[in-house]
Amino acid sequence: MDPKYIRNFSIIAHIDHGKSTLADRMLELTGTVQKREMKEQLLDDMELERERGITIKAHAVTVVHRKDGQDYVFNLIDTPGHVDFNYEVEKSMQACEGAILLVDASQGVEAQTVANAYLAIEANLEILTVLNKVDLGHARPEEIAEEIENSLAIEATDAARISAKTGLGVPEVLDRIVDAFPAPKGDPNAQLRALIFDAVYDEYRGVIVYLRVFDGTLRKKDRVLMIGTDKKFEAVDIGVFSPKMISRDQLSVGEVGYFVSNIKTLGDVRIGDTLTLERGPTPEMLPGYKEPRHMVFADFYPTNPKDYVTMRDALDTLSLSDSSFSYEAVTSEALGFGYRCGFLGLLHMEIIQQRLEREHDLDMIQTAPSVTYKITFPDGSEKMISSPGALPSPDKFDQVLEPIVRVAMIVPSDYIGVTMTISNDHRGVFVRQEHLSPTRVQLIYDIPLAEIMYDFYDKLKSATRGFGTLNYELTGFEPADLVKLSILVNGDEVDALCAIVHKSFADPRGRAILKKLRAEIPRHMFEVRLQAAIGSRIIARESIAALRKDVTAKCYGGDISRKRKLLEKQKAGKRRMRQVGNVEIPQKAFLSVLGSE
Repeated sequence: MDPKYIRNFSIIAHIDHGKSTLADRMLELTGTVQKREMKEQLLDDMELERERGITIKAHAVTVVHRKDGQDYVFNLIDTPGHVDFNYEVEKSMQACEGAILLVDASQGVEAQTVANAYLAIEANLEILTVLNKVDLGHARPEEIAEEIENSLAIEATDAARISAKTGLGVPEVLDRIVDAFPAPKGDPNAQLRALIFDAVYDEYRGVIVYLRVFDGTLRKKDRVLMIGTDKKFEAVDIGVFSPKMISRDQLSVGEVGYFVSNIKTLGDVRIGDTLTLERGPTPEMLPGYKEPRHMVFADFYPTNPKDYVTMRDALDTLSLSDSSFSYEAVTSEALGFGYRCGFLGLLHMEIIQQRLEREHDLDMIQTAPSVTYKITFPDGSEKMISSPGALPSPDKFDQVLEPIVRVAMIVPSDYIGVTMTISNDHRGVFVRQEHLSPTRVQLIYDIPLAEIMYDFYDKLKSATRGFGTLNYELTGFEPADLVKLSILVNGDEVDALCAIVHKSFADPRGRAILKKLRAEIPRHMFEVRLQAAIGSRIIARESIAALRKDVTAKCYGGDISRKRKLLEKQKAGKRRMRQVGNVEIPQKAFLSVLGSE
């Protein structure tokens, strides 16, 4: 295929602005998929994607569009819109020359619209602006075009106006892609250089590698070398997605497709690596990707300890289809054996949890999510920790630094005050305010990531009646007055309930946890003390009274000393039981505390 007739592009937008629907119409109008085989969000093949109506993994597909009597091959990548899956968007852009920036003509520029547009600009992609949902009665295409120019400095007066649902204007967009996006550049006669931009695991075929050829040609049966990992494989099968896998004899400059060999584990493939031929000189590697940075950590424990090995196998299987989360074995005195997992964000964590429960039928307890903290020591060394149990005693380190994120919130002008109040309550530092239009404002704050994780987004949505959107990116670490909040049951620390919190929030947080525990832990034959502590200082306490049997019930009259003797005997028994008795904390007590964190 002559590279001048190839166009590689991705579709980027905020959540629910119509990326997957536009991809559906393109597949339909180009005849790639027959109308009888068509269904909504065709490329979203994961059950959770279809149920939630969101894209979680980027999906590549090859379509052929005819313009002026010439066939053009479009390699289209449908990308996720949620902030947690920015990593998928960045990966996709490296395989493209252009990006369709899709904006809802009724909702306008949202937080992820801004973030994804900047990613495309940084990747030096040509941007084609498209206004979607113009068939809605409350669509405001003129206003939104002005908003795009004001907030992104991207020309939008001649933006294509379409309805991805009905197909209105989509044929014109297909024609404009030919002129708007450049053809891929590369030397077909040079040594092979192909970028690995994704990989998935198939239980029948092993690892399927997604790649984009930049130089040279890849043919079936070629022996190839992955430069970064120094692994060598044979090209058993190569081809394109249309949208099903269609085998080809070769892939040349500019083409996007797949590569299958006898690769058994995803660990043998590194996303961002360069593929070349084993024979001949080894070329310079293509610019790859930064490793995904895990923002959130949580521990998963099987409710039934016998499911520990099953959970390990399930995590192994999930890591084959999603290389952007990590896991390692941990133990807890309260919850037994489990795994600490690292995620890109809270939604990513929720998706993994639901996949474990649904696809692998696991019942489990999840600890409260925590972020990564940086500790500095007197000798100048540093250490990253991701759990409260790893925090040393205060005399061992100089300071704790917490991750700070730059949060961009786009809200209607009427809700500026309440949004600022919420941000300030979560220890936010005001950076700037930008007016996108007479009715919409972007507020920029620096806020600790730990504050974003719990209830910030819910409060923002409630306060702005659902109109507020946010995007965040990590900017660095800053020192803060952080302490380890320990939860003690009868003097013993329950590691699963401990947390690293800001000192000013420790008291109310500790009291709230103790009240929930008191309601869920059943009464024992002895008094149970529940305490919240910072170091050796107790900051909150609750008590669960002992169950008492009326030992004097059968004493009718007689000397009072008989009753006293029985009561003293009971008291001594309670003292002894308190010293040797174990407090049983039911699973629902952990769930009541951890589920609300």
